[in-house]
Amino acid sequence: MKIGDVSKQTRCKIETIRYYERIGVIDPPPRRGAYRDYGLRDIERLRFVRRARELGFSLEEVRALLDLTPGPDVHCDQVQSIAEQHLGNVRAKLADLARMETALTKLIRQCGTTSDDRCPVLESLAGGEG
Repeated sequence: MKIGDVSKQTRCKIETIRYYERIGVIDPPPRRGAYRDYGLRDIERLRFVRRARELGFSLEEVRALLDLTPGPDVHCDQVQSIAEQHLGNVRAKLADLARMETALTKLIRQCGTTSDDRCPVLESLAGGEG
């Protein structure tokens, strides 16, 4: 199968597929003449990578998860550990976003309550109290 067909089936851009090959996330497929010949395993792997990336896993985490794909020596606890660590990172980001939301809401509410030559948002960004 040619890369354009793989791109359509996996919803991965051609440039992304080539990038994953360059950095070793997926193996480059064998060539058939001038074209790369992708197979079902390549499609499954790219779908796995795309879905993991949609969930926010880093490429390093994706590589680790791909190394742990089901097999006789794989233990779910290793996968669970990676997922739990990622979940902790997601929760930390959510907490940061909540703090940002609160700070921005407070600053925006102050807009229009000061003299015309003062802007609470700009003062806060410049290191003022805001």
